[in-house]
Amino acid sequence: MRRWIIFSIAAATATVLLYVFYAGFGTDPHAVPFMLAGSKAPMFTMKRLDTGEMVQLKDYIGKPIVLNFWATWCGPCKLEHPTLEWGYRKYGREVVFLGVVFEDSEENTKAFLKANGGGWPQLFDLKSTVAVDYGVAGVPETYFIDKSGTILGKYAFPIDPPTLAKRIEEIL
Repeated sequence: MRRWIIFSIAAATATVLLYVFYAGFGTDPHAVPFMLAGSKAPMFTMKRLDTGEMVQLKDYIGKPIVLNFWATWCGPCKLEHPTLEWGYRKYGREVVFLGVVFEDSEENTKAFLKANGGGWPQLFDLKSTVAVDYGVAGVPETYFIDKSGTILGKYAFPIDPPTLAKRIEEIL
């Protein structure tokens, strides 16, 4: 009787594990589901760090947009920065790149950008209200917005060049 109970528990555990593996096999673990998929991007106005001018997202509707939330204190954000730099150089004429500084200081951000580059506009989300509007759970997070202003996808992890290129092709 005791062996039967142990066997039943082991079989049930194996069945659950097989289902979990089967359900997740072949999916991208960084393609995080989120409520804004397929909806219009929340509009915002934020200060651009290098010029101090106010930038409105609505001014960029009509072109695809890569919107990246990041911070200087975030190790993974530092790892993905060269990829975004590459993407901006490669696609910057076709796609608008916008960086949104998340819960960081202007001084830290300016120093990081001076040392590491970052020619695309970097916007300062002073009270994290834009991050809240987009449902940012942590950084880095990158949103892909088509030319009509619809959010087609979100990538919650340091993005690599092949993934960035694939996602940009989807919004072009």
